[in-house]
Amino acid sequence: MSFIDGSLERDGVTFHVRVLPLENAVVAFFYEGEMKLGTVAFSMPIGFGEAVGKSSVLLGGKFLIASRVLSERLAARYRKMSLVSFHSSLPETEAFRIYLKILEDRLRQTQSPV
Repeated sequence: MSFIDGSLERDGVTFHVRVLPLENAVVAFFYEGEMKLGTVAFSMPIGFGEAVGKSSVLLGGKFLIASRVLSERLAARYRKMSLVSFHSSLPETEAFRIYLKILEDRLRQTQSPV
């Protein structure tokens, strides 16, 4: 069991994505600089016939949409429940775009499901 790591430097700030696939779940951290806990979202994979993912924000209140979307994306990608922590000093939409790019680039390079 090991992390899938990705990072991107922009304007002197390093953005990190760390994904830990487990046997029955996937855990991911999205953060700047040193690893921090941020808004935490949980998601279940979409079942047969469902069009919308099932997700909830468990902690935090700043990055509600971004944390849920990333959690749902990981749950769908791995077909497992996912737990995501999202922390950034940028506005939500800007941070989301950066973290999503890092995540998609790394997942494309790894031997991950789907």
